[in-house]
Amino acid sequence: MKFPYGTADFHKIITDGYYYADRTERIRTLENVGDQILFLRPRRFGKTAWLTTLENYYDLARAGEFEALFGALAIGQHPTARRNSYFVLRWDFSMVDASGSLAEIRQALHNHINAQVADFGVRYADWLHGELHAHPSDCLVALRAAVSAARAQGHDLYLLIDEYDNFANELMQARQADYDALVSGEGLLKTVFKAVKSLASGAGIDRVFITGVSPVVLADISSGYNVSKDVSLDARFVDLCGFTEAEVTAVLDQLAAEQGRDSGDPGWSARMLETMRTWYNGYRFGYEPGPGLYNPTLALYFFDALATTGQPPREMLDSNLAMDRNRIDFVARQPHGAELIGAALDPEHPPLIASLAHRFGVEDMRRAPKDAPFLGSLLYFLGALTLKDLDAMGRLVLGVPNLVIRKLYIEKFRDHLFPDYPERERLRAAAEAFYTSGNLAPLIEVLETNHLRVFDNRDDRWSNELTVKTVFLIALFADIFYVMDSETAIERRHADLSLMVREEMRRFALLDHLLEFKYLSLHDIVQTGQALRPQSREELARLPLVAASLDAAEAQLAHYRQGLEQAYGQRLRLHTHAVVALGFERLVWRSTG
Repeated sequence: MKFPYGTADFHKIITDGYYYADRTERIRTLENVGDQILFLRPRRFGKTAWLTTLENYYDLARAGEFEALFGALAIGQHPTARRNSYFVLRWDFSMVDASGSLAEIRQALHNHINAQVADFGVRYADWLHGELHAHPSDCLVALRAAVSAARAQGHDLYLLIDEYDNFANELMQARQADYDALVSGEGLLKTVFKAVKSLASGAGIDRVFITGVSPVVLADISSGYNVSKDVSLDARFVDLCGFTEAEVTAVLDQLAAEQGRDSGDPGWSARMLETMRTWYNGYRFGYEPGPGLYNPTLALYFFDALATTGQPPREMLDSNLAMDRNRIDFVARQPHGAELIGAALDPEHPPLIASLAHRFGVEDMRRAPKDAPFLGSLLYFLGALTLKDLDAMGRLVLGVPNLVIRKLYIEKFRDHLFPDYPERERLRAAAEAFYTSGNLAPLIEVLETNHLRVFDNRDDRWSNELTVKTVFLIALFADIFYVMDSETAIERRHADLSLMVREEMRRFALLDHLLEFKYLSLHDIVQTGQALRPQSREELARLPLVAASLDAAEAQLAHYRQGLEQAYGQRLRLHTHAVVALGFERLVWRSTG
């Protein structure tokens, strides 16, 4: 099998024999939905591959290749009347450089649209029989020329706009004044979309398909373009991009057959599926809970590693997605954003919203009351949260979709809790010693000395065992070595924190770990922080409430151990750790090998 990792061009994928998950039967449905369509998905989620599928299907210059490109696909068996009937113009706003001054960004947008129209002229030279006029500082001259030239040949134009909000999102996060200048009043981005709206009103643009990440920019250009049909949450298109588990399973089975693993390692496919499910599955796009989708870029990254090395990638987070941390940082800076980010890591009190917001701009987020759905909706569209369930009132229960996205949250908290390099190095050394020895003492020394007291005892949001669990999760997170989970399900009960060695890492001297946390406030134990500090851990462990909490945690861990031993058998090298926090002053623990 060949996998198109890093390749989103449909023509290349098909002609070079790469793996392609066929969704072409949806083309007919899209034609019946509307003429101007908006489709939103997170970054690197297959939007461009779908957009180039449409480009090749509708492009009249590709008519002679229809059978080669689509003959084996669903739409090739029953094509629509509109196939290969349009001049197609494509814009990709991810190519607009947002790093310069406002004047330079405007010129970059003019340059991109002019360049795309020039390419349009070259592609359709045999039909157009003439040069398309352009103006260096007015890209709309070229757009109108392309539309007029197409109409003169008896064809309308299909406009594809990829990543419509890409460069504007970069400005929104870092340079608010420049963003406002582009989207408000007679800003250039708003003006461009006004022209599209006008030309799509019977003046030569027959159809428009737009991809992007969120509706924020479209809301901010407001009346500039208020005619699109948003199908992002339409039940008919929830899996338009992304891989289903059935597709992932089929690929893994075929790879197993190609590599001869069926006889020598019969459980290989199941283990690889479980790994992918933990790291890459869990996205749901729509109101009703259902089977999760796999991020297609990450799945292809994983498949490509299996095909070439026979092993999963060492780094489970593809570096191309690491920049999504910037999106989480942006949300955290908004009013009440930090609270939402904190709630995302709390499985017992997850974010709840009544409904997803479909049209909301930057000002809506700035002025939103604490319970407004805008920030939760934005994280949903970014792929940093997804729909997990519906509560008893029908509200949407949001949660982190998978472990690779949890890593982005953890890295943000790590930057906050451990900002200095020397502290990070001490923490890293203590954590690595724990991985192979099970000795918690060095790690707890670092945490007690530097980090637990960062939290304010008066902050009820943090005053519980979730606080302690979050600190340990951040301190110990090491996706190269472990599958780490919070609230791990073991025989229908939930352990607080697990570090299970990745299968391909079990040849090294790494131990499996299970941690259970208890929290006692200073009021519970009737002591002050000042009184606790000089006491030895042995003295603290003898306090009645502390001893009872340790006993309770150990009893839970013993139960979890039985379940893990049944699941892992001889592969398991489990150490368990009962940890009791006394306020944010001291930590007491018992470990069992």
